[in-house]
Amino acid sequence: MNIKKLLGSKISDIRKAKGISQIRFAEMLGISTNGLSIIETGNGFLTAETLEKILELLNLSPEELFSFGSVKSEDEIYNDIIRLIKNIKTDKKKLSVIYNVVKSII
Repeated sequence: MNIKKLLGSKISDIRKAKGISQIRFAEMLGISTNGLSIIETGNGFLTAETLEKILELLNLSPEELFSFGSVKSEDEIYNDIIRLIKNIKTDKKKLSVIYNVVKSII
């Protein structure tokens, strides 16, 4: 297991899922785009300060970021979904997207 590659890939996947470009995310983190690329490809590791910023900006707990394939119970998944939705309850655009996704799978 290569923790740098796993972590970098997960950061990249979550960033993309949130619709944040690599350039914009690097700016938000206060690091160079090249620095972020090195982290996301697993060719380097991030500082504790950058890790804290990533967790904050991506709205993740350390457990969420560092879990690689662990299975959560239905209650844990449900509670995570509710927590995430509460964080965006004033963002009509994001709520609309979530509504449409949920509606399409029910």
